[in-house]
Amino acid sequence: MSVVPPQVTKAVVVRKSTGSPPKLIYDAVLETRPLRQLEEGEVLVKVGAVAFNHRDVWIRKGLYPAIAIGSIFGADGAGTVIAAHNPEDPLINQRVFLSPQHGWRSDPEAPESPTHAVLGGTVPPEIGTFTEYVVVSREYVLLSPPHLDDVHVAAWPLAGVTAWRATMINGLVSANQNVLITGIGGGVALTALQLCIAKGANVYVTSGSPEKIEKAKKLGAKGGVSYKDSNWGKNLQALLKKTSESGQLDVVIDAGGGDIIGNLGSALRPGGRVVCYGMHANPEIKFTMRQVLRNQKLLGSTMGSVVDLRNATEFLAEHKIVPVISTVLDGLGNAEEGFRILNEGDQFGKVVIKVTSGDKPRL
Repeated sequence: MSVVPPQVTKAVVVRKSTGSPPKLIYDAVLETRPLRQLEEGEVLVKVGAVAFNHRDVWIRKGLYPAIAIGSIFGADGAGTVIAAHNPEDPLINQRVFLSPQHGWRSDPEAPESPTHAVLGGTVPPEIGTFTEYVVVSREYVLLSPPHLDDVHVAAWPLAGVTAWRATMINGLVSANQNVLITGIGGGVALTALQLCIAKGANVYVTSGSPEKIEKAKKLGAKGGVSYKDSNWGKNLQALLKKTSESGQLDVVIDAGGGDIIGNLGSALRPGGRVVCYGMHANPEIKFTMRQVLRNQKLLGSTMGSVVDLRNATEFLAEHKIVPVISTVLDGLGNAEEGFRILNEGDQFGKVVIKVTSGDKPRL
């Protein structure tokens, strides 16, 4: 049965900085906000857990477009539908998570809507997940995989759909291929690792931390090299020759940008693919006639559609993949600690806030 919706919700909101912490343009303030009435096609979700993404930190620093003062932070969230405009809606009492974007439903190439946007901190849409309750269109709500609790489901949506599109749609990763994932440790890179291993690929990683490379190996990676070594490309070639039949990469999933292809050298096979979903190190990628003559491909990749997310979630459930979590914080009042952890960049996995209690683990 549907319940009487609450009138207010506590939420972490974008406000102008007061100077503490320093060097930030915007603050993250816990406020009590009114909840609007449900309209046709909408449901009310009681949020169980939410997860941070790097974009949340970029918003605090003023480095993200269309930042909206007074908007609610957060793109990732999971919980339970407790009410709907239609009192007979079958989603009522179902465990769900939110699509982290609005405006991209099914087009296989790019968003259909010119107002496509990621949830949280920006406009449009004026929706964020760092809240106790959220009103959302039911078309952007998906059923949670039954093998995961809300904490682990919250760690999935944005990283999951981004990694799925990079690896399976643009990278065309298949069994027995050699795949390199750069900058292992973040949510997207780790999810890409898990998806590729579940697909049967041989995965290699780069990181500036030997500890992160060892953790990746425990998750199934064949090995890795440090990108802090100026000869990391040659080190990777040597590793490939020792541990793989072909001695070359088929696909590279990259978040750094810069001269990634040049550094790879002959490690990337003729016809190989480099899929870039971010440029955290350099806002340009060098692509020369040498790569053209080798028939190598450079593809840009972003988040995906609701259909992409649905397909990715089915794969997650089929293979019983459990998202990697670095830290779980208790309550929205501890959001500042999550921002600090992401800003320092030492985490291995997602940083999650458990918003409400009572969600029983399904692991």
